[in-house]
Amino acid sequence: APKACENFLKLCRAKYYNNCLVHLVQRGRLFQTGDPTGTGSGGTSVWGLLHGDSRRFFADELRTDLRHDKVGTVSMANAGPNTNASQFLITTGQGMGHLDGRHTVFGEVAEGLDTLAAIDAAYCDKEGRPYQNIRIKHTIVLDDPFPDPAGLPVPDHSPPPTEAQLRHDRERLADDESLDAAAGKTAEEVEEELAAQAARSRAEVLEMLGDLPDADIAPPENVLFVCKLNPVTQDDDLEVIFSRFGDIRKCEVIRDHRTGESLNYAFVEFADKESCERAYIKMDGVLIDDRRIKVDFSQSV
Repeated sequence: APKACENFLKLCRAKYYNNCLVHLVQRGRLFQTGDPTGTGSGGTSVWGLLHGDSRRFFADELRTDLRHDKVGTVSMANAGPNTNASQFLITTGQGMGHLDGRHTVFGEVAEGLDTLAAIDAAYCDKEGRPYQNIRIKHTIVLDDPFPDPAGLPVPDHSPPPTEAQLRHDRERLADDESLDAAAGKTAEEVEEELAAQAARSRAEVLEMLGDLPDADIAPPENVLFVCKLNPVTQDDDLEVIFSRFGDIRKCEVIRDHRTGESLNYAFVEFADKESCERAYIKMDGVLIDDRRIKVDFSQSV
C-alpha cells in the first residue's frame, strides 16, 4: 500500500497529526484517530493539504494478503470506497475480518501494545468518545523512503493546539487532567458534569461574539416556553388564558419573519416568579384550540 504509507509518513512529517484526538473507541475492536477537527468527519490527505479539496481523498489499495487478523493492525479509516484522507484506525482485537476488503492496511504496531490496551480500556460515552481526551502528542519519523513532494511544510517544532482543540479540552477532561474528580461518580453524573462544561464553553464563545452579555447569565425565572400550539392561536388568546395566574408583561407567539405564520410556540413573561410557577403547574398538557400544549420554563437568554 505505497500511497497509504507515503500519505501517513508525509502527514507525520508535516506534524498534521499533532494534537489529534482519539475520537472513537470500540472496546475490544479498534480505535480511530487522525482527524484534526476531532469530529470524525474531517481531515485531508497530504495531496489535499498541498493542492486543495479536489485532492483530499486517494484510492483504496486493498490486498487479500493484508488482513485485520491481529491486535495492532493499522489501516485507513474511510467513509466508503476510495475516500482515504488522514484518518486511520488501529485494531485492539483479533479477528476483525469484517474490515478486510474495505480498509487499506498499511502498517502494524511494533511496540507499545500496552498503550493500545490502555486506550481500549478508556471510559467512553455512548458514541464511543472517551470522557478524558486522548491525543497524539508527537510524531517522529525514523525512516522515510519517499521523496518529499514540492511544497510539503515540515515544521521544526510542534505546532500549538488550535482553538477547536482547546475547546475540546474545555468540554471534556483534558488529556493531562486528573481523573480524581470523577472518582466514585456514576456515568450519569459524569455525563452531566461534562454537559455543563460544554454549555459553559458555548456560552463563553457566544459572549465573545457579542450574542450574550455575560457567559454567566441565567435564563429568566418568570418566563414560560409554550409549544405545540395550534397555528390559529393568537397572542391575545394566550394572554387571556395565562393572565388568571398573575400579571403578564408580555405574551408573544413566535412567527415566521417572512410569511407571518405561527411557528407553533410562544413565550409568556409574568411580572413575578410565583405567577410563572403557578401557570407551569396548571397549564402543562392543557388543551388550547384542540391542541394539547407543552409548557416549560424558558431556557432562552
